[in-house]
Amino acid sequence: MKAILILNAGSSSLKFALFPMTPRLADLPQLSGQVEGIGAEPMMHARDNHSGERFTEALAVPEGADQNGQHRNALEFVFDWIRRHSPGVEIVAAGHRIVHGGDHYSGPVVLSPDAVSTLETLIPLAPLHQPHNLRAIKSLFSLMPEVRQVGCFDTSFHRTRHPVAARFPLPRALFDEGIKRYGFHGLSYEFVARQLPALLGDEKARGGIVVAHLGNGASMCALRDGLSRDTSMGFTAVDGIMMGTRTGSIDPGVMLHLIEQKGMDAKALSNLVYKQSGLLGVSGLSSDMRTLLASEHPAAREAIDLYAYRIRRELGSLAAALGGVDSLVFTAGIGEHAAAIRARICHDAAWLGVKLDEAANGAGPSEPELPHRISRPDSPVSVWVIPTNEELVIARDALSLVG
Repeated sequence: MKAILILNAGSSSLKFALFPMTPRLADLPQLSGQVEGIGAEPMMHARDNHSGERFTEALAVPEGADQNGQHRNALEFVFDWIRRHSPGVEIVAAGHRIVHGGDHYSGPVVLSPDAVSTLETLIPLAPLHQPHNLRAIKSLFSLMPEVRQVGCFDTSFHRTRHPVAARFPLPRALFDEGIKRYGFHGLSYEFVARQLPALLGDEKARGGIVVAHLGNGASMCALRDGLSRDTSMGFTAVDGIMMGTRTGSIDPGVMLHLIEQKGMDAKALSNLVYKQSGLLGVSGLSSDMRTLLASEHPAAREAIDLYAYRIRRELGSLAAALGGVDSLVFTAGIGEHAAAIRARICHDAAWLGVKLDEAANGAGPSEPELPHRISRPDSPVSVWVIPTNEELVIARDALSLVG
């Protein structure tokens, strides 16, 4: 069986999905999973999506292995597990999610050592993500040199915005050095945009649409003609709406105050805005929305209130950027599964013309992977839940480039 392998490497995790080509590319992976705890006690959790069988296996850590060595070990373990579970599988291509393509790449690209060298120059723009994305690519070059690799970028989808939407009001020299608003979660928005014509019809799919990608990392995107016109994230993936552990947009003066009055350095500030804030920081309890929704603690309520308010404010901003909204789409973990949060946001958006169908919102789809409408038939703004599938976007792009 020929298949395309999709990899998404993080600092301490490695997500994977194997898409069969029998004879065409499957819409769902046969195998999917992730290795967690790289650098500590790595564990693989996987699923056979055909049989429904689940697997959990611990990884042996080579003595003396550094972070690079442990990532390579995780890749080797995944390859060996795939071969054991699916004997005879032939991996013909590998697709990678890469956070930052900068101004170099406006679409997917076949990866070479030269391309990786170019992407390494972008590490200062995404220091928490880019190095780990590239580490998996370089490891695969040596482990499976015969397999062609394709890079797909979270930033590429937002290259269609008007130039003014990419600028900060900073000196031009800094813009010329790459200090600009790039936007992220582009692979998720691309998947959603591709589903809209079948759901809305071609004409309505070209209208003003706001997509809310609400997961542990969260952002929003304004679409028109199926293209990105603006987005909440900017120079980094910490900008925009409040997230699980990230601040979202914050007054730069707060950072200056913490430096000058609290003596915080760059590392401490990075840890604060990326890992200690958001739902976790405000609640003091958890970054998991499920935990907060189940809690009666006043701080949990306050965190949810702030989360919903920041989304409400961003929705208004993107509606203004579009000149009006025809449809609202929820996607990603919270967007797909937290009906209470969707209801809160939709009620707050009544001024836009949103009329929520409470029963449809609470019931969910007949199948978890299917899109479903949650607005009333008479709602001027249609509201949808569309489960995202970034891996499928990567698989299709990889197939289009390497055949």
